[in-house]
Amino acid sequence: MSGVARRTVDVAVVGSGPSGLVAARRLAAAGADVVVLEREAAPGGVPRHSAHTGYGLRDRHRLMTGPAYAARLAEEADAAGATLRTEATVTGWAGPRALAVTSPAGLEELDAGAVVLATGARERPRPARLVAGDRPMGVVTTGLLQQLVHLHDRLSASRAVVVGAELVSWSAVLTLREAGCATVLMTSEHDVAEAPAPLRWLGPRALGVPLATRTRVARILGRGRVEGVEVVDTRSGARSQVACDLVVFTGSWRAEGELARTAGLQVDPASGAPVVDTELRTSAPGVFAAGNLVHPVDTADVAALGGAHVADAVRRWLEAPALPPRGVALAAEAPLAWVAPTVLRPGDRPPPRRRLLAWSTEARALAAVRLTQDGREIARRRLPWAVSPGRVLRLPAGLLDAVDLAGGPVRLTLD
Repeated sequence: MSGVARRTVDVAVVGSGPSGLVAARRLAAAGADVVVLEREAAPGGVPRHSAHTGYGLRDRHRLMTGPAYAARLAEEADAAGATLRTEATVTGWAGPRALAVTSPAGLEELDAGAVVLATGARERPRPARLVAGDRPMGVVTTGLLQQLVHLHDRLSASRAVVVGAELVSWSAVLTLREAGCATVLMTSEHDVAEAPAPLRWLGPRALGVPLATRTRVARILGRGRVEGVEVVDTRSGARSQVACDLVVFTGSWRAEGELARTAGLQVDPASGAPVVDTELRTSAPGVFAAGNLVHPVDTADVAALGGAHVADAVRRWLEAPALPPRGVALAAEAPLAWVAPTVLRPGDRPPPRRRLLAWSTEARALAAVRLTQDGREIARRRLPWAVSPGRVLRLPAGLLDAVDLAGGPVRLTLD
């Protein structure tokens, strides 16, 4: 195609969140020519506009604010020799491992020895949740809220309703508080709010936020601007109205998997994530996936550790490209919505942090995880913690020791 620049690199990393930056740093430090493609104006992903603390505990063994954490990861990737290109949007594929890129410099095709997809996850917006009403101004997700407050200083609202009660929902409350906007209601459809028990107890008391479980926002009120919401009690069906000028939809995550789909990769329909094995290989040779694209969604430090894990697999691929051996599928069954990784192969390493990650659609105070294969139970373990529909469920990879890698698919569920 005329006017399209072409370049060849060892590794193209799509996305500059924690997983992408850590993968890029490790690969560049090992001598690979690495380019990171980021559509935003600055690298760092979601942490760069999450001003609260809580980042870096598992990977850096210290607590940092989101912007400091994002800046440190970007500085380290750059110092290792990775090329960080911002305002560079991957619009599609020009070959099995070739990316079509649009940037202020024009059109480009980047042909890579390996591609790492690290595009993260997104919250489902209002249309995907089928909330009735007109389309007034003042309806946002947590990500957009944080960008408006921390990057653009452009929030004009005084009373907000937060839909969801996950960890990220309380992050939204803190962002609203910093912007001088009161949270007049937090709603959750579940019997118990999704956040961890200490936060469920402390949050409403310390921040003065009314928390209503077994409720859902059924309608947005207002035309030009949000004027309120209609809330339904899911037990009684009773309806009430709450005045507000901002509605924040939080949680309800889905993988940002458009590139995976357009590449024809095998995708988990429940999460939208590309299917990966424990080395984080996708179904296409030389294409890998990491971070919250694979498990929508876990904490930033877990995503970063996944970036370190995938870097080692990419390095081995670059040294000796070869198709992996046949694998055994691992599938989630209700009440689990998804599990990651989803393919087990002979000779592969355990998954990142030696953990399987899963997501439950139900709360369980007491539960056991159960694996079955070829019609028989092969492993069962009682969980020492409660299961929540708003938090990723981390399971020990030792559960996989009983899997017959020459057998049929493995099914994972909760009892």
